[in-house]
Amino acid sequence: MVNRLFCFIVIVLVVCNASAQLVYHDASLFPLLGKATDFSGARYERFPDSLKHVSRTPLWNLSRNSAGMAIRFRSNSTAVAVKWTVLSNTHMNHMTDTGAKGLDLYCLQKNGNWRFVNSARPKGKTNQAIIIKNMHPEEREYMLYLPLYDGLVSLSVGIDSLATISQPLMDYPVRKKPVVFYGTSILQGGCASRPGMAHTNIISRRLNRECINLGFSGNAFLDLEVAKVIAEVEAGAFVLDFVPNASVAKMKERMETFYRIIRNKHPDTPIIFIEDPIFPHTFYDEKVAKEVRRKNDTLKEIFNHLKQQKEKNIIFISSKNMLGEDGEATIDGIHFTDLGMMRYADLVCPVIKKAIR
Repeated sequence: MVNRLFCFIVIVLVVCNASAQLVYHDASLFPLLGKATDFSGARYERFPDSLKHVSRTPLWNLSRNSAGMAIRFRSNSTAVAVKWTVLSNTHMNHMTDTGAKGLDLYCLQKNGNWRFVNSARPKGKTNQAIIIKNMHPEEREYMLYLPLYDGLVSLSVGIDSLATISQPLMDYPVRKKPVVFYGTSILQGGCASRPGMAHTNIISRRLNRECINLGFSGNAFLDLEVAKVIAEVEAGAFVLDFVPNASVAKMKERMETFYRIIRNKHPDTPIIFIEDPIFPHTFYDEKVAKEVRRKNDTLKEIFNHLKQQKEKNIIFISSKNMLGEDGEATIDGIHFTDLGMMRYADLVCPVIKKAIR
């Protein structure tokens, strides 16, 4: 009897110990959401390799950031861990390291909504973290958001050694007809506290639709090769939010051509233009306030010109109240806090939802 009890205890301990051991699986085995092209040499880059010697160097470097991308998988593990190596080890004085180069895990609920699980906080260029543990061993669908302001050299997902990890069963977010966003540092995710709080990721969860983030910090200058990348996506809608970066001169020179490149390939797809936000410091800095007004007036002028040419399915979103009335939605007077990201989503989500019906 004693020997049987001893053997039983040993077996239990062995099984428990085996479950506690983590086995890592390369994330390249699982679907990658949020990518505009399949023609990039590196999996977690946003531009095709053909633009390497075409795009401006700053723009190309930013295209190697994995903003807006996410890995989808399914597992019955009691724990989920990650190992990842970032490209540049980015650090900024106005954005958390978790937002810039960390990871965010979400779990699909029975009601079809995504719920935040936890973040993987980076410590340097090479990282390892247990995101969640002590869960009941049941099948769950996961989405792992990737860094907003850094690239990935490698990524693997760790689970219990006795658990399974597989392809997702649910097509959530829906991948057919994604929404493509083009814009600035704000659109890229500056300065969300963690990757899941970038407004394109918030909008994706709310709409249950894949979103593609082509935000380029300080470099949304209406580069025409970017329009060509955008035009290759069979999208449900295109959202153009470039005004915070593009000067009046650049808008007058390139905006209509940029639009035409997309429109010629997608004659019926909604194209949405968004004004420059009314930043909190524009209430005090008269020079900046004047420039914001000039740029928004130019956007309206070109948009109205397109309307006069009988262009259809073009939509204009005013930035009025985008950030609320309290001036509390930015981190530095320009880049959005999580509150700012949610307010942006509140404004833009209903417009997109109506446009893609």
